[in-house]
Amino acid sequence: MKKIGFVGAYDKTDLILYVARILVETGKTVLVVDSTTTQKAKYIVPVINPTTSYVTYFEGIEVAVGFHDFIEMKRYLGMPDSAALDYDYILIDIDNPQILENFGIDNSMECYFVTSFDLYSLKRGLEILSGITETMELTKVLFSKNMTKEEDDYLNFLSMGYKIKWEEERIYFPMESSDRNVIIENQRLSKIKLKRLSTAYKDSLIYLTDKIDKDDNSSVITRAVKQIEKGA
Repeated sequence: MKKIGFVGAYDKTDLILYVARILVETGKTVLVVDSTTTQKAKYIVPVINPTTSYVTYFEGIEVAVGFHDFIEMKRYLGMPDSAALDYDYILIDIDNPQILENFGIDNSMECYFVTSFDLYSLKRGLEILSGITETMELTKVLFSKNMTKEEDDYLNFLSMGYKIKWEEERIYFPMESSDRNVIIENQRLSKIKLKRLSTAYKDSLIYLTDKIDKDDNSSVITRAVKQIEKGA
């Protein structure tokens, strides 16, 4: 089982679901945990009888909403506290400092800091990391239509003094209005369709998924995306 943390105040639920769907297409078992304050997955992932906390199934992905840690989730599933969750990947959406500790987010796992460059996303996103006591390695996932060196330099400036070590590699999502329209339509249809996303957005999805999935190479990930497109 591999845990992956997606940290930040930026809206990243759809991104995580898309990565999860690609991983499922390659034959992996995936749990997405929405531990955020807003719990967006509760509203965009279809469920018959939503409760305060629950696990549902969507496009081959298991999606957990409303849990504060893995113990709560195991008890909901009728599992002993000491039992291991049987997934290849657990993708955790995090937007508050306490959850970092609750889900054991540290340097033993891959973590991504997801943000755009509006001040709320930057400052609130970094605030989530303010309580960490040991230096954490993070990879930047940056949403910007026209990425500039000044934007990245500004993020580096704001993060000075935090116990963060940024990976040299950065992953860019040049978000276009057409991509937003596709994502909104997918929400309405309760589907994950990739066909009409821009080539740049899909390339970034492939790159991010390939970085997460060490078992398969980029050609396997690319084929998985094409298979999802065929099923759309």
